[in-house]
Amino acid sequence: MRHTSETPAVTASNESERTRRTAANGGDPTLDFERVPYDDYVHASTLHRLQRTLSDDPGEMSFLMISQVMELYFGLVHFELGVAQERLRADDVWESLLPLRRAALHLEGLNAGWQTLRWMTPGDFNRFRDLLGEGSGFQSAMYRKLEFRLGLKTASLIRPFRNDPAVHGDLENALAAPSLWDDVIRVLARHGHDVPGSVLSRDLAEEHTPDPAVESAWVRIYDDPGPGNHLRMLGEALTEVAEQFGDWRYRHLQAVQRSMGARVGTGGSSGLAWLRRSMERVVFPELFSARTVMN
Repeated sequence: MRHTSETPAVTASNESERTRRTAANGGDPTLDFERVPYDDYVHASTLHRLQRTLSDDPGEMSFLMISQVMELYFGLVHFELGVAQERLRADDVWESLLPLRRAALHLEGLNAGWQTLRWMTPGDFNRFRDLLGEGSGFQSAMYRKLEFRLGLKTASLIRPFRNDPAVHGDLENALAAPSLWDDVIRVLARHGHDVPGSVLSRDLAEEHTPDPAVESAWVRIYDDPGPGNHLRMLGEALTEVAEQFGDWRYRHLQAVQRSMGARVGTGGSSGLAWLRRSMERVVFPELFSARTVMN
């Protein structure tokens, strides 16, 4: 386990020690600790000190806490997709499937967060909205990193962080790094599919332009339904991730419609209209366009 000087190490245990403690406690849980091990690991006491509302309106707590939960999910999905990329770069397609499966399930959890805000009417939101100033989810650095990892790259979107060198530098690196889709395309090329050099050597800081050769590769992959076709399994795992991420974007749009209609966003965007335009950018585009011509 990795830990910093600010994070006390959790004392490891094993099965025989747990069995001895259970016998000594007569089956009851241990109650006496110098430090609570759960809090040392989860940092629950720290998490529960982070809800600092700006108003006395009780509904703001829901809005703030769900926003924080979503931030944690952004980081978790980003992490899982990074693990999948590591496996793909090692050309281990089979081992990439589990982190992709986990990412899709985490996105389901993320999507459920919108359900808990369905109570919010424009009147409910407006009671504390002005206090948010120009603050907007659009300014989430972790969400931006997640989009970049999924291949949705727009260099201008890191400008809000230019006065924070550490965060800005991290986002610059994420922008310039291969996306998950870039790594998938490289796997296709290594497995004998004819991917043009211009696709493999493009500027990775630019959003990928759909290519007919990549689409054709997926058509051929799906033409073999055999149980040993790991690339087909990869395609289905990626499809699940893309669909769950698309669901998140749509549910975001629904939440905005419910709570503020077509008003301008707190971050200066056109709100609903901007979200609709952003939804037109497809994650893993050839994986979906290829389905039009699959048998």
